[in-house]
Amino acid sequence: MMNIAVIDDEQHCTDRLLALLEPYKDKIETICFDTVDGAIKGIETLHPNIVFLDVQLHDKTGFDVLSSISNRNFCLIFTTAYEQYAIEAFKFSAIDYLLKPIAKDDFENAIRKAFERVEQNQLNERINVLFSHLYKEPTIKRISIPTKEGYNFLNITDIVRCEADVNYTHIFTIDSIKHTVSKPLKHFEGLLSNHKFFRIHNSHLINLNHVKSYAKSGYVTLLDNTKLEISIRRKEEFIKVCNRI
Repeated sequence: MMNIAVIDDEQHCTDRLLALLEPYKDKIETICFDTVDGAIKGIETLHPNIVFLDVQLHDKTGFDVLSSISNRNFCLIFTTAYEQYAIEAFKFSAIDYLLKPIAKDDFENAIRKAFERVEQNQLNERINVLFSHLYKEPTIKRISIPTKEGYNFLNITDIVRCEADVNYTHIFTIDSIKHTVSKPLKHFEGLLSNHKFFRIHNSHLINLNHVKSYAKSGYVTLLDNTKLEISIRRKEEFIKVCNRI
């Protein structure tokens, strides 16, 4: 029997999750909390396998829950009514989230992944990545890269470039390691464009801090001596961006 905790301060949202969980009632037990203090005590005492955690809980947040518990040995799924609130941070940390009102298809996809991987690998470290993107302290920002074994955690400043390979992306770091991820390059362009990354070609996203030189013939050389062509339609914008650095 699997224990599931639903943490939400709005009863209609809790009811929605309970209704979506109804088809699984033979293999789960569900307990609900509507305050931060109750959720903290409940998680520490009951050790749930899966936690649905609302972002906003009265005058506090779900992040207050996470920062106050020692037991993080569960699968975490955030729920939020705010489409932009913390979404980027969730993506950087590879922590699942559902937008309210929760659609059945989105829920089914999330719960399927949760059942397949009841204990989310390296959750503590991914929560640290999440917090690093939520708060404005001058910490080194990182990104969680899923692997077959779990996750790799990369400093964004250490990423030299990303290269498209159909629905996969190869990420090259300063230690000359190639990390392959089953997400398209567009996903990483969306995440990294505010961190001085620029897409010079359909196949290449580069870290502008790792640019060594640019040739008017339309090629850029990176600090690791990789030479890449800049597409004609992106050349003008690339020059403008470089002049602003």
